[in-house]
Amino acid sequence: MIHEILPVGMLQCNCSVFGDEESREGLVVDPGDDVARVLEIVRRHGLTVKAIVITHAHIDHIGGAKKLQQATGAPVYMNPNDSELQKMLDVQAAWLGMQAPEPVAIDVPAKDGDRLVVGTAAFHVLHTPGHTQGSISLWIPSEGKLVAGDTLFRDSIGRTDLPGGDGRQILRSIHDKLLPLPAETVVIPGHGPSTTIGREKEFNPFL
Repeated sequence: MIHEILPVGMLQCNCSVFGDEESREGLVVDPGDDVARVLEIVRRHGLTVKAIVITHAHIDHIGGAKKLQQATGAPVYMNPNDSELQKMLDVQAAWLGMQAPEPVAIDVPAKDGDRLVVGTAAFHVLHTPGHTQGSISLWIPSEGKLVAGDTLFRDSIGRTDLPGGDGRQILRSIHDKLLPLPAETVVIPGHGPSTTIGREKEFNPFL
């Protein structure tokens, strides 16, 4: 499967572009900004974007979703527990000293246990609250990959001092939903370098 990771925006959010080599179906996770660059990857691989998935409603992950939705016509998936946070995009923009993005309509609620299929690959939605109440991760068994949003990082976990954050809850999400995955699972966090489940089990000081 095609998979390109593009750090976007002021906070360098890891936007993932997935694509099936045969069907040319695509899926984009966390288009926080730099939508022209995201679309260049989509066009270069000849993909038709079937879904736009938001791991959580912080501006650096959702900021470019409206532009990408307009450009591709693809439905936007997000967990409804982040709806209130999404309504605060103007406040979030003010925190960062940037212009608020145009709000995007959420077409499909992304709930725990849901599956999105791209070509022959199934993307399993794991509800992993703690960084925000609606945070989700995507587990792709056929690829041995986990897109973790801002829940789990290399040597760290997501911050919980922002609205909707809960320190105990994020640890519970990681221990119950993420650490049981195979040790060799590659973890693509919301920011920074990739890691593996096994590495974080052994070395992550927060776990």
